[in-house]
Amino acid sequence: MSAAIVNTIKQCGYFNQGQCLSCRHIQQPLAQQVAVKTQTLQQLLAPFIPANSVELFLPPITGDDSGFRNKAKMVVLGAAHEPVLGIISPSGEAVDLCDCLLYPADMQALLHRLTRFVQQAGLPPYRVDKAKGELKFILLTRSQVRGEYLLRFVLRSHNGIERIERELPALLAEYPQIKVVSVNIQPIHMAILEGDEEIFLTENTRLEERFNHVPLFIRPKSFFQTNPQVAAKLYQTAREWVAEFSPRSLWDLFCGVGGFGLHCASKDITLTGIEIEAEAIACAQMSAQMMGLENVSFMALDSTDFAKGKSAADKPDLIIVNPPRRGIGEALCQSLSEFAPKAILYSSCNPKTLAKDLEHIQGYHLTKVQLFDLFPHTDHFEVLAMLVKD
Repeated sequence: MSAAIVNTIKQCGYFNQGQCLSCRHIQQPLAQQVAVKTQTLQQLLAPFIPANSVELFLPPITGDDSGFRNKAKMVVLGAAHEPVLGIISPSGEAVDLCDCLLYPADMQALLHRLTRFVQQAGLPPYRVDKAKGELKFILLTRSQVRGEYLLRFVLRSHNGIERIERELPALLAEYPQIKVVSVNIQPIHMAILEGDEEIFLTENTRLEERFNHVPLFIRPKSFFQTNPQVAAKLYQTAREWVAEFSPRSLWDLFCGVGGFGLHCASKDITLTGIEIEAEAIACAQMSAQMMGLENVSFMALDSTDFAKGKSAADKPDLIIVNPPRRGIGEALCQSLSEFAPKAILYSSCNPKTLAKDLEHIQGYHLTKVQLFDLFPHTDHFEVLAMLVKD
C-alpha cells in the first residue's frame, strides 16, 4: 500500500549517462511518483465524481521499484562476434541493457548468457540501415511462480533456425528453467516486433504462471501483465469487488488469458470470456479446465461485435472490461448502457480513454476507483473502476 512505499533504486547508470530514458522519473522518490499519478487520475475523473466524494479513491497499490519486470524486449545490435542486447540510445549508440535494474537478478544473468549464445551461434544481428542480418529481437518472459522462462528469437527469415538449434541443447542443459523456446519470423524491413509465423523448438508451448492460486498461461503472442507482484493485487481486488454483487452470470470482455474472469469465477457463476486473440483464448480454456470450472465459455471474438450480437435478454449480472490503451469505444459503451447489468468493472491502462468512455456509459455512477502502479518510474499506471447502475 502507499504507506509502505520504499525506494530501492538509488542510481541508474543508464539513465544518468543518457543511454536509456525509458524510466523518465527514476530519480524521483516512488512516493512522489505515485502522488503525481494519483493527482492526474483524480483530475481526469473529476467530472464523474460527485462533490465531496474523494473517498471513492482508495489508497494506491504499489510494489517493488526494482526487479519487478517479468519481460525483456531486447533489440539485438552489434555484430555476430560481438552482439549487444538492449536498445539504441538517443545518441544512436548500441546500449547493453542486460543489467537493467527492472529485471530480477536471475533474469539479468540469463540475458548475459543469451548474449554469449548469439555469439556462439554466429547469428548476425539485423541492421535496419542496411537491411542485412538475421536476428532482430530476443524476447524473454519470466514466470514468477517457479522462475521459469519463455524465450523467443525474432528472425528475418528461416536461415538462422539451424544455428539456434545447434546451440540450444547446451543452453537448455545450463538453464533448465527455460521451458519454452520459439522462433518468430518477421521478414518486414521495419522495426516491427513480431511477425505472424511462430515456430516452437520445444515440446512445451505455454509457460505457467499463478496469481492468487489461479493458474494462468503465457503464450508467445498473448498479452500478459509485466509486473506480476502488482498484477496479483489487481486481480485479487477485482475478485473482492465482484464478490460484493454475488453475480450468477459474468462477462469478461477483452479477457486476454482470463486473469480477471478466472479470479471471479466459481462453480455457481456462468462466465463468458471474449478475446480476439485465439492463443490467449486457448490459454484461458486450459486454466478453466485445471480449475475444474464447467460453466465457462471462452471465445475468440471481437468484444464489440460480440456485444452487438446480444440482446438485453442475454445480459449478465456483471460485466468486466479490460481493453487495450484505446479504450472500449463509443459503440461498446452504448451496448453496455443498453444491457444495463448491475455493475461494470472497468480495468484501464490509460485513464484518458477511461475518462472518454465514462462520458458515453449512461445510467451508471462510480463507487470505487483505485490506482495500481504496475509501471514504476513512468507516467503509466493501471486503474480499477467500479460502476454501479443508478
